[in-house]
Amino acid sequence: MNVIVIGGGIIGVTTAYYLRQKGFEVSVIERRSDVAQEASFGNAGIIAPGYSTPWAAPGMPGKVISYLFKSEAPVLFRPNLNPALWRWLRRWLKECRLERYRINKERMQRVASYSRACLHEVRDQHSIDYQQSKGYMQLFRTQADLELSAPARQMLSEQGILHEVLDQSGVYRLEPELARHTPLAGGLHLPGDESGNCPLFAKRLKQICEQQGVKFHFGETVQAIQTEGKRVVGVKLYSSSLKADACVVAAGHESAAMLSSLGIKVPIYPIKGYSVSLRLKSDGFGPNRALMDEAYKTAITPMGNTLRVAGTAELGDHKLELREAARRTLEMVVSDWFPGATDFQSARYWAGARPMLPDGAPLLGPSPIAGLFLNCGHGSTGWSMSCGSARLTADRIAGKQPEISLDGLTLDR
Repeated sequence: MNVIVIGGGIIGVTTAYYLRQKGFEVSVIERRSDVAQEASFGNAGIIAPGYSTPWAAPGMPGKVISYLFKSEAPVLFRPNLNPALWRWLRRWLKECRLERYRINKERMQRVASYSRACLHEVRDQHSIDYQQSKGYMQLFRTQADLELSAPARQMLSEQGILHEVLDQSGVYRLEPELARHTPLAGGLHLPGDESGNCPLFAKRLKQICEQQGVKFHFGETVQAIQTEGKRVVGVKLYSSSLKADACVVAAGHESAAMLSSLGIKVPIYPIKGYSVSLRLKSDGFGPNRALMDEAYKTAITPMGNTLRVAGTAELGDHKLELREAARRTLEMVVSDWFPGATDFQSARYWAGARPMLPDGAPLLGPSPIAGLFLNCGHGSTGWSMSCGSARLTADRIAGKQPEISLDGLTLDR
């Protein structure tokens, strides 16, 4: 059986890997020159089942409004006349209710926890080093931010996920290099979570896939998913066509347009994110684990001798250009917590489009068209959910019962 995977990000590469493990002939179509060159390239690097949470959360609409007039802000809103933006916002607002938040967070944590176990299996089996570090901690600048985390902390307790609420001294004990002048009300430590270099892992896994017979078609753009009746038969490229018995759509935010052309409407919207990679100075000391500044929704992640600082959500502008406001926010956050530790002369900035669904959880599994499967809409948690989502998708294509429930993760929702 021949399966085509559309998209060579971390979702597409892991999907190809698991499909090949099940004996399928696999081809990956990617418009860039290598894997993990778009949303996967400059992400925060966090693999955090405990933190996996929808952007639609109680209190978020008010926080978004409060950010609109600040020079440094984690949310940038560029209103336009595109109906898709306003439809997405209406749905997102409905998902910010506490009861919806609890449902959506459980779905995300279910996939992310399973995915971490899958990642560890792949890592150990193939001895893949991806600059991983253990542990994850949220930093709360104010008591108000700490109190907003109460629903998430309650769910961690209900699900038995190891976590610890720390006061200021407890945070400094685990992260002694944090600046003492920056306001700090406390922290939430998740020792079971971790981080790592997503593109590094993706490229190593691509090599393993190629050795096992997976074919990668780089620099190719899918013009159409070809069907006969209600069944997939292949994909049309610019210069040729490829036949297939099944097809997996893992094309990030472009997935929505591909599916729409087949009559399948999904509310995936591109939310821009930003990051900067900074080299640590020879005498500079960074964090021991990945950190999240909750006030600015900005992560600081150690990757070898580099710090990845990632954050900001921008709605309404699809141009992947670096915004001055986003740059200021990233630089301000890392300077607040680790002043003088990094070399800004070496700064490498990135902007990418995260494929976000209003409720946060991804879309997995079959579609109304026979042979067409979805693995898309992971938003900013694609790295956390990649191996698990891929394995679940491969199981469905193989006709095998998935190891965890897909309830609330399919088109049926």
